[in-house]
Amino acid sequence: MKELSIFVDESGDFGEYNHHSPYYIITMVFHDQTNDISEEINKFNNELSLLGFEPNHCVHNGPIIRREPPYEYMDIKERRRIFNKMVAFTRQLNISFKCFHIEKKHIADTVEASGKLSKQLATFIREHYDEFLSYDTIKVYYDNGQIELTRILSSVLNALLPEVEFRKVLPSEYRLFQVADLICTLELIRLKMDNKILSKHELAFWGKESDFRKNYLKRLYQKEYPTT
Repeated sequence: MKELSIFVDESGDFGEYNHHSPYYIITMVFHDQTNDISEEINKFNNELSLLGFEPNHCVHNGPIIRREPPYEYMDIKERRRIFNKMVAFTRQLNISFKCFHIEKKHIADTVEASGKLSKQLATFIREHYDEFLSYDTIKVYYDNGQIELTRILSSVLNALLPEVEFRKVLPSEYRLFQVADLICTLELIRLKMDNKILSKHELAFWGKESDFRKNYLKRLYQKEYPTT
């Protein structure tokens, strides 16, 4: 049986536009189950232990940047260290990803937002249809955090693909779910950086824009799903 796992996370919400939440982003991380990543996961768990965390610590990337719980007592060097470990772990994995987003100030309501995101997702699936059909089963992992996204995933994927299973998960259960969270975080930073709307916390954490693009975006985005 050839199996594809898809881990889904989002950044933002379907509420009205405000400057604190200008975008809604969906990230999908794709893992072909024939690629064993257990060695990379074990290594990452050990590195977390060396940083003083439990091996099964669930990494929350946004709170690391904003100095929110459980990282509120860590200084910027400590928070950068754990964030960089997460980035290095992601780079080592044999995975790919795809991000979809809308800018909320151009969206009238939830119906329009759902329609635009559904169209982006459907277009992507159709562009890579033969590849998706090569799998005997596709399992989609999402925490059902937002009902609108649950509906988008269910309607689009069930309509276009023959063998799709949906699994509700906790972020702490899967490292690849945390990878999806990392990529969502970096995509949000990229969009805000492009539009010069980074917060003070974000500016302090990243420093020079050129360093961020070179050290984080350029290398990680080599794993972005190829465009046809």
